[in-house]
Amino acid sequence: MQISITARQCEVSSGVRQFAQQRIEKLEKYASDIHGVHVIVTKEHGDHVAEISLRLNGTELVTKQEAGEAGAAIELAADRMEEQLRRHKEKRTEHKHRGAKTPAVDGAVTGDDDLDEDLD
Repeated sequence: MQISITARQCEVSSGVRQFAQQRIEKLEKYASDIHGVHVIVTKEHGDHVAEISLRLNGTELVTKQEAGEAGAAIELAADRMEEQLRRHKEKRTEHKHRGAKTPAVDGAVTGDDDLDEDLD
């Protein structure tokens, strides 16, 4: 996974860059098909804004969070990205399992059979 960190209208220390790198690497537990991550830290009106763009197979997820410090903004954005990845993973696994049907066993009683007996 390739991680790039960009600072706009501010300087990001090497400690914050290292923190961002470690925090983003933790996202791999939710998706193994991450191709690249771009973190943009911007200073706007005295606050730091962190935007994380993450590229997966056929999908791009983006989140943007604001905080007083650059590290805090990155942490908030990474937390939000975790939520998005978790939902994305759930959608993929539900989609795979939704089409599979269990075969009916001979002699098994289905819900429809119960309704017919009640009407008699």
